[in-house]
Amino acid sequence: MAEIDLLANYPKTKRNLDERAAGKTEEDRAVGRQFGFDYFDGDRKHGYGGFSYQPRFWQPVIPDFQKHFGLTKDSSVLDVGCGKGFMLHDLRELIPGITVRGVDISEYAIEHAMDDVKGLVSVANATTLPFEDKSYDVVISINTVHNLPLEECKQALREIERVSRGKSFITVDAYHTEEEKERMDKWNLTALTYMSVPKWEQLFKEIGYTGDYFWFIP
Repeated sequence: MAEIDLLANYPKTKRNLDERAAGKTEEDRAVGRQFGFDYFDGDRKHGYGGFSYQPRFWQPVIPDFQKHFGLTKDSSVLDVGCGKGFMLHDLRELIPGITVRGVDISEYAIEHAMDDVKGLVSVANATTLPFEDKSYDVVISINTVHNLPLEECKQALREIERVSRGKSFITVDAYHTEEEKERMDKWNLTALTYMSVPKWEQLFKEIGYTGDYFWFIP
């Protein structure tokens, strides 16, 4: 288990947190947490405001995944919270022959997945992954498990641990300081579980998560 930023090459967006906070209501959060059309392709206040494939996002990140995990055409990767399958698409583009699968709680996202991964993605809850023990060489989950209530978040981490063959990487909403917590409070739209870095690390040890991890801090 190690803290490592495997998303260092993911493009960063400058955020106006005060403006975002002023424009977010509990109703907006409730709509976003349905993870349907409104979250992906509806109004920006409910989520992405349009979720379409852009190679500039994941293609710079895949080489870091490849190097860190030693990915080859013989590797298998599961993406928990795959959305429309953009990362899976780029994995297949950059590592031809690799085996990939994805799951997401959003029926809308799976229905609108990229054509070349449609047969590789399915609807599933991270708390009950529909795979046998040790099914995948690597399990990746980006900004997903924190969208669950605490106990379900713990169960999702146990599931990631169960279906991986010892290698995984997650990112979760977190903070180091009270200032960062205030920023997170303003930024957060869908996360139901976010906490300080030490508390996350304590939780990982408590439930037996042994994979790698990093933080989303706006």
